[in-house]
Amino acid sequence: MRLKILVFITLCITQVNITRADMASLPSWKDSAARQDIVSFVASVSDESSPDFVPASERIAVFDNDGTLWSERPVYFQLIFAIDRVKALAAQHPEWATTQPFQAVLEDDMDALAASGEKGILQLIMATHADLTTDEFTKIVKDWLATATHPKFGRPYNELVYQPMLELLDYLRVNGFKTFIVSGGGIEFMRPWVEAVYGIPPEQVVGSSIKTKFEYRDGKSVLVRLPEIDFIDDKAGKPVGINKHIGRRPILAFGNSDGDLQMLQWTAAGDGKRLMGLVHHTDAEREFAYDRKSHIGKLDAALDQANRDGWTVVNMEADWSEMYPPE
Repeated sequence: MRLKILVFITLCITQVNITRADMASLPSWKDSAARQDIVSFVASVSDESSPDFVPASERIAVFDNDGTLWSERPVYFQLIFAIDRVKALAAQHPEWATTQPFQAVLEDDMDALAASGEKGILQLIMATHADLTTDEFTKIVKDWLATATHPKFGRPYNELVYQPMLELLDYLRVNGFKTFIVSGGGIEFMRPWVEAVYGIPPEQVVGSSIKTKFEYRDGKSVLVRLPEIDFIDDKAGKPVGINKHIGRRPILAFGNSDGDLQMLQWTAAGDGKRLMGLVHHTDAEREFAYDRKSHIGKLDAALDQANRDGWTVVNMEADWSEMYPPE
C-alpha cells in the first residue's frame, strides 16, 4: 500500500513538472482548452511509451503564414509589397497612369483595385515580381522589409508575427518536430526572411511560385523570374504542394481560413493521432476581428468542420496573453 502511494505521488510530481515545463515553453498561451490540446498531443506523440508515439522523422508540422503566423490585414502583406513596387517603378512605366489595375494603385483607389479581382492582382504580381534574377528579388524583399511599416501599428511587417505562434514553433522543434510553412504567398517572397523570424529554413517553405529559367548574364549563371505562374499553393493546392515538396503527410497542421481547409482535411485523413488547428481572429483591440464574411482570411467552412470534428480552435482574444513580440 505504501509503495502504491509513493508511486502515485511520484507520478503526480512528474505531471506537475511537465505542466510547468510546458507553461514555461508557451508563456503567451493562457491555460485554455487550445493550449491543453497542444500540450497533450505533443506529449502523446513524442513519448516512446505512448500508444500514439510517432518517430521524430514523421513528426511533420505545417503552418499557413498569412493570418496564422503573422497578420494579414488590411490586405495580404505581399500585396502591399507589390503596391509599393508599382509606385517605385511608375516613372519607368508612364502607361500605368491610364492602365488598370496600375492606375488604381497610383491613385490609391482601393475600390477599383478590389474590382480588378484575382486577374488584376496577378497583373501586379507579374509586373513587379518578374524579369528579375532570384538574387535581385531577394534583395528587394529584404530592403522593403527593412523600411516599410504597417499603416495601423507603425511597425515593420516582419515584427507583426504572433508571439504565441513563435513559442509554439519552438516548442514543437524542442519535442522533435520538423516545422514547415505552407502558404498561398509567394515562396520567393517568404524565403529571404522566415529563418531569422520563425527559425524555419528556406528549404522548409512551400508556397506559390512563378516560373524561372537559367541564364548566363555578364558571365555569371543566374536564375531569372518569368512573368508566368508556375504553381498556386492555396486551397486544394496545399496538399499537392505538401506532397511535392515535403513527401510526408503532416501530423499537425495550423491555418486560419477556408484557404487552409484542404490542408487540414488531408492532415486529418492520415492514420494515428493528429492535431488540426485554426487561429480565429477575435481580437479587434490588439489586432483585428473577422471570420465568415471577411474578404481577407475568410473563415467559414473550415470553422464549421472544426466545430463538427473537434479540431482545435484558438481564440486570439481569450487564449493569448500577448499578440506580438515586444518592440
